[in-house]
Amino acid sequence: MSSALETLRGQAYGAKQYERVGTHTYGAIISLIFICFPISILWIYIDKILILLGQDPSISIEAPGAALAIGTSYTLNAILLGLYLCYSKSCEKTHVTCSGDVFSSIKEFFRFAIPFAVMICLEWWSYEIVILLSGLLPNPQLETSVLSICLTISTIHYFIPYSFGAAVSTRVSNELGAGNPEAVKTTLMAASGLGAVEAIIAITTLLCSRSILGYAFGTEKELVDYVKDITFLLCFTIFTDTIQAILSGVARGSGWQHIGAYINLGSYYLAGIPMALVFGFVLNLKGEGLWTGLIVGLMVQCVLLTLVTSFTSWEKQATKARERILDEAGNDEE
Repeated sequence: MSSALETLRGQAYGAKQYERVGTHTYGAIISLIFICFPISILWIYIDKILILLGQDPSISIEAPGAALAIGTSYTLNAILLGLYLCYSKSCEKTHVTCSGDVFSSIKEFFRFAIPFAVMICLEWWSYEIVILLSGLLPNPQLETSVLSICLTISTIHYFIPYSFGAAVSTRVSNELGAGNPEAVKTTLMAASGLGAVEAIIAITTLLCSRSILGYAFGTEKELVDYVKDITFLLCFTIFTDTIQAILSGVARGSGWQHIGAYINLGSYYLAGIPMALVFGFVLNLKGEGLWTGLIVGLMVQCVLLTLVTSFTSWEKQATKARERILDEAGNDEE
């Protein structure tokens, strides 16, 4: 949901409405604090829920340590970022006091946050669903371990193209807010070139190390051999992930998260997950079949995002962004 700020703050900054950047930030913080409460309650009881769904309790015996480490990292990250925003000279222009404008911005925040949350959740939940489905396969500990390794590797890599997508989102939103649609096309071409180079490097590295990659996660020969075999599928995931990360950045910067939500719904839940079930259980390809289904979803997602991006009128998008920002500024003055 916080990624809605990539649209709101980026376009406001591009239009030189610097106070709106701070206003949207405070509005988002207030909104997300309340959103966290029901999620926290769900997570408190998630172990019992997963056991009711048929998951093997022994899989998560050592999970609390990892959860504590992640929680500690996120807490430190939030504190350091907060200090930077408060005291950095780079953020001085966007500092505002908490006023009525902050609360009035909450409605606008949710208008972008909800479809973007749906867009992201539909994508990431599909990976979690596949991990859960692997627990229903024969030898669930091996299958779940290998697919969790695939998810870990793809997630570690994903932060690289995601950073490209974040840069694209920032540039696209800035340029649309400033009324420079031609710069959007240049940004997209530059990011695509960088993404292609990065994907080639990552895929080459994985292929060259596939025989020893599994030893980073365990010493069992069965696990190491399984990771070696599934590395080829993982490389294809990295290639498609790079494309969709950059195109998703365009979606965030442009403000058409609702279109992205529909695309992800169709890609993963009408194509990816059904194909994963067919490959994994019907064709008995087990974990490799489940992961292949995810690749199908990724491919459909990339094709649809490419089509939407190709047929978007950036001149109209720039006009809409400027009009929305000016309307917000007019409402604040009233």
